[in-house]
Amino acid sequence: MPLYEYAPTSGQCEQCDGRFSVMQRMADDKLTQCPTCGQPCERQLSAVALGGKYSMTPGAIASSGMTQYKKSGDGTYERTAGTGGPKKIFR
Repeated sequence: MPLYEYAPTSGQCEQCDGRFSVMQRMADDKLTQCPTCGQPCERQLSAVALGGKYSMTPGAIASSGMTQYKKSGDGTYERTAGTGGPKKIFR
């Protein structure tokens, strides 16, 4: 089950230190109020954490249906794993 981070929309709270985490199913609705203080809250973007059992080899990336790109030049990225998306991306 994913761990989601929330913060009060006001940005401040004395009771929950301005940020809290909740373990929820992906199908669950987002929280709209802090369970501690009752203030309106919103879900925050946060980094994904991968555990040690996940392999980042090109074969493992491709078999999981993902695509990996590496920077190959100034504003140019080449696909190094997977089959989805273009072979090169130009920015």
